[in-house]
Amino acid sequence: MAKISANYEVVYIIDPAQGEEAIAATVAKFQTLAEQNGSDVVVDEWGKRRLAYAIDYKTEGYYVLVVFDAPAELPAELERNMKNDEKIMRYKVTRHHA
Repeated sequence: MAKISANYEVVYIIDPAQGEEAIAATVAKFQTLAEQNGSDVVVDEWGKRRLAYAIDYKTEGYYVLVVFDAPAELPAELERNMKNDEKIMRYKVTRHHA
């Protein structure tokens, strides 16, 4: 039986106070996770932007968009990892319906 996969998109915000090296390591960590378990991974770093509202008294965040095809288990694994990473301020995983 073939694995069923779908097209997903995740946007997450990294705390910019971590520094450039920590931001790059965090982006690489989640990109690797997506590449190991999915396919057609595209990472688009939007960079540091002003937040619409303060999160933990911070007014700026480093935005990253990742688009990928993966089985249904990967989004839950990404959310679990992002929830447990203190560098991630917010995240949202969505599925694109064809």
